[in-house]
Amino acid sequence: MACPICGRETDPKYRPFCSRRCADVDLGRWLTGAYALPVEDDPEDEDRGPDEAPRS
Repeated sequence: MACPICGRETDPKYRPFCSRRCADVDLGRWLTGAYALPVEDDPEDEDRGPDEAPRS
């Protein structure tokens, strides 16, 4: 299995990464917002005012 950051072989201690450095690089990317999950806008959200709670 290849490290998703640098492509080297993974180390079981840091899997799926090859080193602590690559694991920290990945964590930093999540914390700074470099990675994001895609979301679709809900058309019903546009109908509510800012003080209204979302409907469940």
